[in-house]
Amino acid sequence: MNVFLWIIAGLLAALFLAAGATKLTQPRRSLMANPNMKWTEDFSAPAIKLIGAAEVLGALGLILPAVLDIAPILVPLAATGLAVLMLGAAITHARRKEPQPVVINAVLLILAVIVAVFRFGPNSF
Repeated sequence: MNVFLWIIAGLLAALFLAAGATKLTQPRRSLMANPNMKWTEDFSAPAIKLIGAAEVLGALGLILPAVLDIAPILVPLAATGLAVLMLGAAITHARRKEPQPVVINAVLLILAVIVAVFRFGPNSF
């Protein structure tokens, strides 16, 4: 089970790190031009940067605390935070009537919840 959780956490970290870095480094106008990022029309530039920063921090929080064995309780907390972000993303896409991103957000939310649930507890690392 531990290897399975590491694989899920690693995949989630890679995805969220890439997505967050994109939001942090690209201007809003460039993001809006991307057909997969049309949701950015509904958010201000600072809000998009905040979402990107939360994704990057969540990605780092999934891996670094456990690898460095410094405050490993941060791993399930990071996973919980990313699950909340995905819930918000799913709601945003549902309101925009974009079903495919809702499915992707739901899968990422479920994976983040799996990491959060199974990383809590004294014998989880």
